Amino acid sequence: AMAASLLGCIAAPIEMTPQTEQRLRTQPPIRFLLTFDDGPSASSFWNPSETVLDSLARNSLQPDIKAVFFVQTRASRAGGSDIGRAVMHHERDAGHILGFHTATPSHTNHRSLDPQALEQALTDGSADIAAITGAPPTLVRPPFWNYEKRTFAAYQQHGMHVLLTDLSANDGKIWGFNASPRRRAHFLRSMSEVRERIARGELPVVDGVIPVVVTFHDLNRYTARHTREYLQILLDSAQATGVSTAEQPFYDDTAAMQRAAMARTVRDSSQPVELPGFWN
Repeated sequence: AMAASLLGCIAAPIEMTPQTEQRLRTQPPIRFLLTFDDGPSASSFWNPSETVLDSLARNSLQPDIKAVFFVQTRASRAGGSDIGRAVMHHERDAGHILGFHTATPSHTNHRSLDPQALEQALTDGSADIAAITGAPPTLVRPPFWNYEKRTFAAYQQHGMHVLLTDLSANDGKIWGFNASPRRRAHFLRSMSEVRERIARGELPVVDGVIPVVVTFHDLNRYTARHTREYLQILLDSAQATGVSTAEQPFYDDTAAMQRAAMARTVRDSSQPVELPGFWN
């Protein structure tokens, strides 16, 4: 019932005022910066992370789309497995960026770790990712989006910058419920909120475009099966809310994506944070 009631209360898109429309004209187009959390999948049968990689590489909208994968490097059902490690190598080889999510055995809130345990987790995660990519990660997405001054400072000491999100598919494993019957309504509403922030000049311009961060979960099999459709939904929702997209609407250059991601990271732990939908 809770899932149904939450899905039933998606607000209508914010109406475009003439003033917003005018302000939007002075802003450059957006480019979607795709991110995936909680992987890599350790599944030997129909691996959803591999399916996502295949969809990003081959789709009808833009070939070889790049993404940031925030990985759980030591979870047995994720990167702590041989299959998971092989997926992370594939992600690196395809030009995706590996960001840090967790290095604890499960998806643990970093705020619940004592300083020593947090230090160990960040050291382990850095080493795990460096072993695959050759460099420690520069991006972190805290589990449950949850951080405070202490954990934020610890990330910074490890050279990790917090990247949150503008749009979320709300596809995390919540209530054991995978499908997302109102995806279009949800993205339309969220995109109209992002449009208002763009019109107010709140989002930075990087390399001539405004990076808009989108979050999915590559462990979600529904998401993996529908990744190509989600790409189309993103383009449709931009068009429907009056937001112009760049000629290349997704990132396909790793270095450009890294610059964009860094420009969108949280500057300091007291910065007010807006998360989409019910993460707020």
